[in-house]
Amino acid sequence: MNDSASIKLADRRIPTGGDWLDPAELERLTPAELVDRAIALRPLLEAHSAEAEQLRRPVDSVWQALRDSGVFYHFVPRAYGGLEFSLETFIDAMLPLGEGCASTGWVTSFCVEHNWMLAQFPKAAQDEIFGGGWPYVIAPGVTMPPGRAVPVAGGYRLTGRWKWGTGVMHADWILATGMIPGESPPRMLFFAFPASDAAVIDTWQMDGMVGTGSNDIAADDLFVPEHRVIDMGLMREGRAPGALLHANPIYRMPMLPFLGITAAIPAVGTAHATVGRFRDRLGVRTLHGTVGPQGEKPIAQMRLAQAEMHARTAEILLRDAARQCMVLAERGTASTAEERTYIRVQIATLMEHCRQAIRTVCEASGSSAHSLDNPLQRALRDINVMASHVVYDLDMALELRGRTLVGLPPNTALT
Repeated sequence: MNDSASIKLADRRIPTGGDWLDPAELERLTPAELVDRAIALRPLLEAHSAEAEQLRRPVDSVWQALRDSGVFYHFVPRAYGGLEFSLETFIDAMLPLGEGCASTGWVTSFCVEHNWMLAQFPKAAQDEIFGGGWPYVIAPGVTMPPGRAVPVAGGYRLTGRWKWGTGVMHADWILATGMIPGESPPRMLFFAFPASDAAVIDTWQMDGMVGTGSNDIAADDLFVPEHRVIDMGLMREGRAPGALLHANPIYRMPMLPFLGITAAIPAVGTAHATVGRFRDRLGVRTLHGTVGPQGEKPIAQMRLAQAEMHARTAEILLRDAARQCMVLAERGTASTAEERTYIRVQIATLMEHCRQAIRTVCEASGSSAHSLDNPLQRALRDINVMASHVVYDLDMALELRGRTLVGLPPNTALT
């Protein structure tokens, strides 16, 4: 790790714990109540969305409210006191958070999902973490570029600097990739280690999704015991060793389609919220040189309807992708590249619908939509950055799907 004075470390908040929900409360918590708690948090996220952008990370008080709500227990296995709720409930609970604040909703969705990732690790890792003082974890899952993993007695020495550390500003654990130099065929390994063992470098200077605080993460010759390491190839197919420990098929979903669904939820939420703001604005905005509010104009009504259809289509595709993901999980055999690439195209397509919904709104909202105190401009910047995530590369997704349709193998591991 470079100790140069030119490197600025991020001002992160490593949780001290002790604010866990009472087990009896968790036992009584139903999926419907969890969704209601998330819906109730939407105004709080919305009220602090501009502050999150100024801070370049989620607002501490908002993050604490999310912890207090119980959302982070969603995918923790019941064997460790978690909720083990469904993928449908996950979408229902995360959508209103994305409606309130795209950045905070994005970080929350990923941190909830990363507890599912931890449930893919060997039993010893789950016992150590879920059963050893962390009823759930707040952890980024960083993959690029992969670190350098050197096998040693009892584990690996891991060195790397990873980008896109979503969730790291309030993290207690970190999930990061590494590869063994010279190994053939190469494998992508996933490592779990405490957040206190890594440095977080202040690099998150973006024009959208500013409030996520997705800074770089660095580790230098860090020892990671073997039981906290997993082959990501097994996670990709839904057959990781930890998944077999739990009866619920949700833990056998293929990883990348589930990742795409997770990342899409705040995009759909942002699209819905933006359409709603445009609808409300039509009743009070008057165009220069015209009489009456903009909402009385047929072209504005058409724009509103078109944007609403894009947002609704995106949600339909999202929920259908989730259903397909669960079908693959429930059948008990490994998913195929053809099945995973179909879901991948569907998810990339729904992101385009989200972008079109927000573009349609902003194009019809005049210059004032670009004022920095107008949430419409933030939605436009946020959706463009969200859409740049590799899982939403529509060209790549279409190529992968086309190759499977003509009988050719995938030309990338991102399936």
